[in-house]
Amino acid sequence: MEFILKYFPELTEVQIGQFQQLEALYHDWNSKINVISRKDIDQLYVKHVLHSLAIAKIQKFEPGTYVLDVGTGGGFPGIPLAILFPETRFYLIDVILKKINVVKAVAESLELKNVKAEQIRAENVKGDFDFIVSRAVTNMPDFVSWIKDKIKKQQKHELKNGILYLKGGDLTEELASFPNAKEYNISDFFEDDFFETKKVVHLPLKYKS
Repeated sequence: MEFILKYFPELTEVQIGQFQQLEALYHDWNSKINVISRKDIDQLYVKHVLHSLAIAKIQKFEPGTYVLDVGTGGGFPGIPLAILFPETRFYLIDVILKKINVVKAVAESLELKNVKAEQIRAENVKGDFDFIVSRAVTNMPDFVSWIKDKIKKQQKHELKNGILYLKGGDLTEELASFPNAKEYNISDFFEDDFFETKKVVHLPLKYKS
């Protein structure tokens, strides 16, 4: 938790309480369903929670924003972002039902009213979103093909509507066909060695009628 408070010192008491609950909730669920790798569960706050919140260092979501989290797994980055931005709506999806059931249970335990979770493929999602977030579920060309027609027309953020993607390593080849993509080094915001090669990629996408 000290990592979260170090980088996000303006949390309310409610938010602090919700972040504190994550450890017990995920340890409990992970003992039943492996939603986080066994070697990572003890570093939940750095490798999962803080990693998810790197998106907030690139763009703070305005009230009323609608965000789709594709391939959310156990709820990352969607759950930490939903705690941080209680006035933003989050739609968390995954194709694996048992993972979505964990997300629903965690959101309910935290009393997150701004989270909807569903087992559904990204291609089948209906609706328009300000941003689509994800944590390295596939390569960028495939990811764009899944969600390119789900972007809102109206802008309300400094960054253009589109994708905010958490990924690591050298992305030169993967992003070669996306000249508008911009990489942000997470190590510029967070000090832990884990973030040395980690990035947030912003890829603006045009609204398609």
